[in-house]
Amino acid sequence: MTRPPRFQKTGKGSFFGDFLYERVIPKNHFLRALQEVFNWEEMSNDLISIYKGRGLRGRPPYDPALIFKFLFISYLYDISERDVERLATYHLAVKWFLGLAVDEAAPDHSTITKFKNRFLEGDNWKKLGHIFDQMIGQAKVQGLQMGDIQLLDSVHTQANVNKDKDSKRQEKGKEPRDPDARVVNKGQREVVGADGRRVKRAIRYRGYKTHASVDSKTRIVTSIQPARGNTADNKAFPYLFEHDQSLELPTTTYGGDKAYDDTDIFERLESQGMCVGICLRTTRTSKKDANTQRWVALKATPQYQEATKVRYRVEQPFGQAKDKHGFERCRYIGLARYSIQSFLTFMVINCKRLIKLLTGLTFRPLAKGKRAELFKPVYTSLPWA
Repeated sequence: MTRPPRFQKTGKGSFFGDFLYERVIPKNHFLRALQEVFNWEEMSNDLISIYKGRGLRGRPPYDPALIFKFLFISYLYDISERDVERLATYHLAVKWFLGLAVDEAAPDHSTITKFKNRFLEGDNWKKLGHIFDQMIGQAKVQGLQMGDIQLLDSVHTQANVNKDKDSKRQEKGKEPRDPDARVVNKGQREVVGADGRRVKRAIRYRGYKTHASVDSKTRIVTSIQPARGNTADNKAFPYLFEHDQSLELPTTTYGGDKAYDDTDIFERLESQGMCVGICLRTTRTSKKDANTQRWVALKATPQYQEATKVRYRVEQPFGQAKDKHGFERCRYIGLARYSIQSFLTFMVINCKRLIKLLTGLTFRPLAKGKRAELFKPVYTSLPWA
């Protein structure tokens, strides 16, 4: 019989642990739902494999699920890992979610740094992708209904680099601070100058991008591929499509902007019996050649029209990532570490959305008036209440 791993004791089962928390943590708290909806113990069994001693040799480590939750909270509240250490000391709900007794000290932030570095070894980063998929799968088992239209797009993130300092650094013959970052051209934008006048300027910066596939009905991000900032969107399609297929989604149509207007993509979708809802370039229908009628007929299909109608929804998780979770700028240096940020950011966004759709509980107050979203949660009452 395989010996189970040993973990540091956190006082969870003591008087100052579950007994006390059961009386002070509300049943309808968002973190309570986060703990109850997802199987964190299964994640622990998966993550212990990236530890050298596997929890069997050497000093007992913290339960990897606890450390992963620590990192998760950092992205949920958009705070640094040092600040999570402080938050976990004084915030009872956070402390309960982590599995620490009231009188237990939170792990040091350096423990989180070591934990992150484990994902940089070999193909350990795939564990994050596995957890990402697990959460979606667990929500589906609980009754979440996905839609039949997948939307494709990408979101850029600026590198954690001071442009002026980095230019001076390179003038001295040194390497860029972030050699993996690539120049991103966002075209011209109207900005207000120092004199108050509106002028058009070219927006260019070094950074990365995350290619994503989003379910149009639930707004859940189903697949992501972190990449350098100059990676073409259509080149990411094969991976996103194959990953969506592995999740067994009820997809019938793929939509996206003109960056995905690629005949190879259309041929692949049609060969799989799927409909095309990707916006066509004007030249497709304006040219007078034998293929024009094919594209005219495609634009007239109800699937194309429906996909283009809901295409704006792909921007919603992107806007939330930048506005609420710090995805406007990289936390770390290098593509590998950016991948960690990308997976955790969209994992947090998915969790907030999944809990809302399953239980009706939200991390922030629900919007009111015209912005209010009308939906019926899967659970009519909280199963753990």
